Amino acid sequence: MTSFSHLSTPLSKSDIHSLHAGDMVEISGILYTARDAAHRRFAEALKKGQSLPFELLGNIIFYAGPAPTRPGKIIGSVGPTTSMRMNDTAPLLIAAGLGGIIGKGELGGETSRALQQHGAVYFAAIGGAAAKLAQAVKTSRVIAYEDLGAEAVYELRVESFIVIVAQDSYAG
Repeated sequence: MTSFSHLSTPLSKSDIHSLHAGDMVEISGILYTARDAAHRRFAEALKKGQSLPFELLGNIIFYAGPAPTRPGKIIGSVGPTTSMRMNDTAPLLIAAGLGGIIGKGELGGETSRALQQHGAVYFAAIGGAAAKLAQAVKTSRVIAYEDLGAEAVYELRVESFIVIVAQDSYAG
């Protein structure tokens, strides 16, 4: 049966293991945005034994690149990016402790196996609802790779950010 959970970041292993495919989840706390270019830099840093701009352990990466912010707003529209675009680097981040991913669409086999092997979760956000998702963002700031523009890494503090568990840590 589908359930509705309220979780705060970073996620604990018990948080992750309590989730099942189809569950609706309301996330509050910090999310980090990252897309293709940032993921490549993350992978390079991890392979060199360097630290990342944020702690991976239990945290969630939102595959998104915010639209430009209008005056008086916290953030522009912020919708999910197709998750398969990060399949080359996501397994490495999951193995290093990433607790979850938010995106849209299917994941590749290696990423799916990494979720199960390392106990992480894939959340789906609704594509086309970027303006609505932005309403859950309470603060936004660039924390790394500002030279990447919209693909820079943003730290978002969110309240009641609604997602659906697309793949749980049990391969469901």
